[in-house]
Parts: sequence; C-alpha cells; structure tokens
Amino acid sequence: MTITGARALAEMLDGYRVTHLFHVPAVLRRTMVEIEKHTSIKRVRPHGEASAAYMADGFARASGRPGICAAQVVGAHNLAAGLRDAYLAHSPVIAMTGGRDPHTKFRKVYQEVDDVPAFETVTKMNVTIDAVDRIPDMVRQAFRTATTGVPGPVHLQFAGNEGQIDAAESEMDPTCEPQFATVPPFRPIAHDADLSRALELLEAAERPVIVAGGGVRASGAGPALVALAELLQIPVATSLNGKDTIPGSHPLSVGVVGTYSRGSANRVVLDSDLVFFVGTETGGMTTHFWKVPPLGARVLQIDIDPEALGRNYPPEVAINADARTALERMAELFGDAEPDRGWAEIAAQHVSEWRLEYAPLLESDQVPMRPERLCAELTDLVPEDGIVAVDTGHAGMWMGGMFDLTSPTQSYMRSAGHLGWAFPASLGAKCAQPERPVVCFTGDSGLWYHVAEIETAVRWGINTITVVNDNHSGNQSKRGFDRVYGGKQTEKAHEMWVFTEVDFAALATQIGAIGIRVEKPADLAPAFDRALSADRPVILDVVTDIEALAPVAVE
Repeated sequence: MTITGARALAEMLDGYRVTHLFHVPAVLRRTMVEIEKHTSIKRVRPHGEASAAYMADGFARASGRPGICAAQVVGAHNLAAGLRDAYLAHSPVIAMTGGRDPHTKFRKVYQEVDDVPAFETVTKMNVTIDAVDRIPDMVRQAFRTATTGVPGPVHLQFAGNEGQIDAAESEMDPTCEPQFATVPPFRPIAHDADLSRALELLEAAERPVIVAGGGVRASGAGPALVALAELLQIPVATSLNGKDTIPGSHPLSVGVVGTYSRGSANRVVLDSDLVFFVGTETGGMTTHFWKVPPLGARVLQIDIDPEALGRNYPPEVAINADARTALERMAELFGDAEPDRGWAEIAAQHVSEWRLEYAPLLESDQVPMRPERLCAELTDLVPEDGIVAVDTGHAGMWMGGMFDLTSPTQSYMRSAGHLGWAFPASLGAKCAQPERPVVCFTGDSGLWYHVAEIETAVRWGINTITVVNDNHSGNQSKRGFDRVYGGKQTEKAHEMWVFTEVDFAALATQIGAIGIRVEKPADLAPAFDRALSADRPVILDVVTDIEALAPVAVE
C-alpha cells in the first residue's frame, strides 16, 4: 500500500510493542503526529539528548524490550554520547536521528555535520535511510540487531535535519517481526558433552565458585543459576551487572566481585580452585583488572558471544550458549547426587566475617549519616518487587558492596560507567514497569548532571524515588587528589571535588516533586514509607558524611 514513511514508522513501532519514545525535538515531526493519531505510544520529552538515551536504556534494561530515543541532527552527537552506557552494558536501544540530505551535502547547511561516525563505536548497527521505502526493512533489521546475540544499540539516521524523509510516500509493507521485540529472541543450545565435562570438573574441584554476569540477567537465568548452585553447593559471586541474579541474603551468595565489590566475594574467588564464569565478559571491573582471579586461573565459561570465550582466561571448557538453557540442562544432567562440600560453609564464613567487620558502619547512628548505614537501610526498605537503578563512582561502590537484594523478584541496574546515568535511567525503567516501585540511588554529583529531569518526571507523572547520597561533593576523587597533593589537602585542592551545599528536597519541591530532606538515620524509614505512597516523583535528600570513602577492593 502507498503510505507515508511516518505512517509506516508509527505502525511498526506500535507493532513491536513500543510504549514510550524518548526524544528531544524536533525530529520526525510527521511521525510524532501519526503516533498520536494511531497508537498509544507516549512521546516523552526530556531536557537533553543524553537523558533521552539514558531513559531508553533504563526502559530496555527494565523491560527486556528495545528502548527508543530520538534527536534532530544538531543533537545527534549528544545522543551518541548517551548511547555509550547502553553499548557497554549490552542494552538494546534504538536511536533515531535526523541527518544530512543527499541533495544538500557539503553546502554548509545550518547546524549540520556528519554524525554517522560518532555512532560507529557505540552501536551494533549504524545506517542511513536516504529513501523512504527503506524505512520498513531498516526498522526490522534494527530490532533484529538490537536483540539478537549480545544485545546492543542501533542507530537509524533519517535523511533531513529533522528526518523529514518520513513525510514522503511510497509503496511500503510495515510488517513487524514480534520475535525480535524482546531479549533474547534465540536461545542457542550447548552440546551435552561440553556440559557434562563442565559438571565433572565442578564436582571434582575442592573450591569451585560461580561468577554470574549481566548475560545471566539478560537471559532471565537467575533461577536456573541458583538452582544449579544449590545442587552443587557452589558459592556464587556476581558482577555488578549480574547482582540481581541471586539475592544477597541467599546462603550461597558471597556478593559482588571485582573493583566495586564486597570483600567476601573477592576472598572467595581468590581462594577458589575453579572459577565458573557465566554470562560475563571477564572485564576489568569484574576481575579487578584480572587480579581476582589472577590470570592463569582454572576456569570454565558459558557465554552467548563466542568472542567472549577465553578473552582473558582460556577456559578448560568453553560453552557457546544461552545461559538459561545451558544451566537448566546442566541441572538435568547432574541428577540427584548430594555433594558434601565444606567449601560452601567456608565461603559463608567469609560473608559472616565481612558483615562483622562492617557492622559498626552498617548500624551507625552517626550524623551526618554514614553511606553504609544508608545502604543497609535500603536493603530493608526496597519492596520485594522493586527496581533499583544505581549510578557509577561512589554510588556504585556503596551499593555494590553494602546493599543486598532480598528477593528474586527485585531488579538491579547499574551505570556501566557514566556518572549521572541513574536518574534518567530510573525514569525510563518506571515507564517500562509502571506498576513496580523504582528506586534510584545517586550522589549529589550524579544528580547535578541531569537535575532538570525532575521537571520531566513531574510533567509526565513518572513517580520514582530518588535517594541522593548528599555529601555536597564528588569525594570519590579525594584519594586521587590526596596522592597528587602529597597526602595533604588544601583549600585549592578542595576546589576540585567539593560542591556548593544545596537542599535538593527544597529544589525538588519548587519544581513540583515531593522533596524530603533526611539528616538522621532514624528518619530514613518513615521518609521512604512516605515516598512509596506518594503520587508524585520523590527526591530523598539524605545528608551524609563528606569524609566517608568507599572501601578499596580486596586483592
């Protein structure tokens, strides 16, 4: 049938079950009208292109469905910058931008540069649509690429600074492929011989440990991983991206391993004699730059990406498969044996010793509040169906090590490296899962990046709870400046990491959200309860100790 590109695009987004589009105008204006007329898709307009990308990323991670973001040509580089986190975290995001019109290239069109190269390093697919009749097949390919194998971002550049090619007409078939609306569309199956060999090695090892990564999360393999760990009585450590694959309260859970970690997890992995990596790329953060475990350690590995197998630790058994199907099959092959392994008790003792070591801080009544106490309180306060989105830097260190998920129905998402990601991402997560409570954990340093999105949350009724670890600083940098200033801070040194003291609760209230300032540990629980029942976005401005530094990794 003959239709406009806008009508085709709107119908296809609807057909792929897209519910939200995060955009900074003006882009694909005609499509926006068709979306309004013919779909129920919400066109959320934030205050910056990076925020739009982060919102789409949070949406994707919370739902398992591609998140959609868009910007006109002058904002495309900002959108590309926002895709970096989605790329690092393997999140399926589809970015749509305006682009250079073939008829006016090289004529110095207002605001125009070649944006395509900016997307090349942060996407799996980076293409231009210069003919309207290519919209359907390129959209189908975008969804296929974003969701298959290792998920990741895709960029579609539509001709025209605002993507005006969508106004053109052509004979088009806006058919969708629903299989590619969700991650994972395919579940590659492992060979039984490889799985049996891995089981033999795990049973023969005296001190095996599982390290679960974001691939376990993407596969929905958490229950299968926990079931296999229980059968084999093997301790489980996780990467930050895999933190919600096993509750922190589980007897076999030893915590997050690596750089932003819990000491008990690093100790268990260092003491192990066989490491079973599942759905993790064995990157620098997860392994504390290949010291936990050390290079040369005995390992097994399951990953959907064949290029990840053996990248840093050549495995004795390499299994290229979907994590859930592989782990479920391993449990079937294992049978009913009941291993008698004292190693699990030793690992649990490491956890007990860690809790004893940090109990004074986790239970501290100090004012200003200790971040350890803040994280311990959140462990008790986040509902069993809550989604937690966490920033990088100190936020990631505090929550990675000190916060525990207590239910397999809770979800945890963390920044893959960009400070300021968590707040916009939490808004996207809430759009994806409106019935679930969404809690953002960031610092004042992180909130400042995208503080304007408080207004976006108010305007669109995106009722998240944002917990601000407010020490009016970026004090993660303190250790580094201590080193270069010879161990002695000066007033000039403070300029590099200390900020103005601001009452974020008052600021949020002025914008139209609910702002609550918390200055004492005992006041946090009632404030959080109030936030859970609120009918507006809530900013919990928690005043914490500027001198509190997260512990360094055990190695």
